[in-house]
Amino acid sequence: MISARPKIADLVFQFYGRSLHPELFEVQRERKVERTAYTATIKITSTGHAICWQQPEGLLLTEVATSALHDLPIKRRLMSQRVRGEHDDRIECAGGLVYQTELSLEHADHSTIRSYQQELQLAGEKHSVLYQFESGGRVGLGAFSYIHFESRARTLRIQALHTFPEDGVILKSQSLFTLPATV
Repeated sequence: MISARPKIADLVFQFYGRSLHPELFEVQRERKVERTAYTATIKITSTGHAICWQQPEGLLLTEVATSALHDLPIKRRLMSQRVRGEHDDRIECAGGLVYQTELSLEHADHSTIRSYQQELQLAGEKHSVLYQFESGGRVGLGAFSYIHFESRARTLRIQALHTFPEDGVILKSQSLFTLPATV
């Protein structure tokens, strides 16, 4: 298991049509969202995040932002994207569920990263999960992860922001899980 935040150059964004063993991740913070049609577990990990979606009928999906060096399974991996610039994807899953995601990298100086972190800490944790990592190097500013979620009866919107002060980069992602109206 990798226990240090990866460099942005090593980061991958993956989507699975299955669950992943919890032992694969060092979880820093976790939140569970329960609706009649689905349950979602939102985790900030030492390397990024993991979003686990589960429906009562058995559909299991997992979104992961982690290091490419992290040894994750290939079986039922539906998407794997190195984090570079901007990227979007759309996957239609079993039962009509649609998964959509958008990623972008924003280069930022340390004062901008610090401002983001301070603003997000003030936002609180009513509909979010956040974690401040300790500084691991010369910058003196620890990485920060913030995940905001909007949960509705048939949709879950996830907005994640991860700072990488050593690299001068902010990773922003937005994911949407949408069930068809007939479910």
